[in-house]
Amino acid sequence: MIKVKRVYDPLEKDDGIRILVGRLWPRGIRRSQIDVWLKDVAPSDELRRWYNHEPDKWEEFKRRYFEELSRNPKVEILLQLIKKGNNVTLLYASKSPYNNAVALKEYLEKVLKV
Repeated sequence: MIKVKRVYDPLEKDDGIRILVGRLWPRGIRRSQIDVWLKDVAPSDELRRWYNHEPDKWEEFKRRYFEELSRNPKVEILLQLIKKGNNVTLLYASKSPYNNAVALKEYLEKVLKV
């Protein structure tokens, strides 16, 4: 199962493996709160700056991000964790509901045909 939640939300028993998928480490978060940091699956700096969490760019952002992900070998780490039956929680720091963790979950579910 793939979940998405803000890194500042409380830990829950069913979070499973907590994976930070942002390029930057969030303020005030201890390393013990995160199991894995996969900053390499975050959008490129160029794409992140272009998008700037503007909701009207959401669909184009996802298209470009999915293209980046399709060429990114680090995505395989996530896929293997999920295929093993592990609960995985993708963590993000943004206040916006239009963020890369939400898009990444959608991408992973398409690849896995969930």
